[in-house]
Amino acid sequence: MIDVWAPALVFMALSLAMGVGMVVAARVLAVKSKDTLPTRTVTYESGEEAKGTAWIRFHPRYYVVALVFVLFDVEAVFLLPWTLNVKGLGWFAIAEMVVFLGVLLLGWGYALRKGALRWQ
Repeated sequence: MIDVWAPALVFMALSLAMGVGMVVAARVLAVKSKDTLPTRTVTYESGEEAKGTAWIRFHPRYYVVALVFVLFDVEAVFLLPWTLNVKGLGWFAIAEMVVFLGVLLLGWGYALRKGALRWQ
């Protein structure tokens, strides 16, 4: 049993050690400045001083559009490999993809019906 899990445990231990090592190295090797002038904390970008605050409000509709984008982006991620291997997958895989696309179309239709994609 240990033979099966040994490579995974070694990999996890090395990953953890590497992560901790990078954080420690960054803390040790970082340039530490004793300069506490107020100009060091001022945001400066492209030769211009910042005007206003960094906190702006986004309309909630942007989040709905982002969720719909993620939905169809995930669809593309699943659809592309499937289309490349559809010949070897058989009819069951075709039926599964039809069900998957049907569920996505139902979700898209629901979003349209509720007016989630209308800008008013």
